[in-house]
Amino acid sequence: MEIMQKVLYCIAGTTTLIFAVQAVMTFVGMDSDSGLDADANADGFDGVYPFQLFTFRNLINFLLGFSWCGLVFYHSVGNLFLLGAVSTLFGCILVGVVMWMFFQLSKMVQSGNISIEETVGLNANVYLVIAGHRERMGKVQLSVKGSIREYDAVTDGDTLKTGDLAVVERVLEGNILLVKKLNN
Repeated sequence: MEIMQKVLYCIAGTTTLIFAVQAVMTFVGMDSDSGLDADANADGFDGVYPFQLFTFRNLINFLLGFSWCGLVFYHSVGNLFLLGAVSTLFGCILVGVVMWMFFQLSKMVQSGNISIEETVGLNANVYLVIAGHRERMGKVQLSVKGSIREYDAVTDGDTLKTGDLAVVERVLEGNILLVKKLNN
């Protein structure tokens, strides 16, 4: 085996192992904020863009594509310069494809943040008694974006008992909901 093949096998083996570890870490959710993505912020953007070109992951992807392409075409391409050019192109294409895949996956992320303003107009169940005429605060539970949330609430009407149905009229200062009894 020639020295160039040995070098390509070493690069391919090492990067394949690191790629496998990164893939497992990604799928179990351990890759974020791990410090392995050493982004180069030469342009001074300080992480403004979600996808950086110069990261450890992209380096591994490039070397993975470069080395395996070089090994596959080693005997087919007689010129080492041409082999290097084809391998470099394939490594760059692999980086682009992986970045595109992660970009597409990132569009599927749903924010778990719920604005309290989204509760206005929703039906709520009284959880803790709400004294009438804003005398004492109680609690309500309601479903916002498929998630059950509990909020402090007051009412301008009569006392609302545990289990009563109410509707949220508006949000008061201090993120307290103003509710009124739902007429059945």
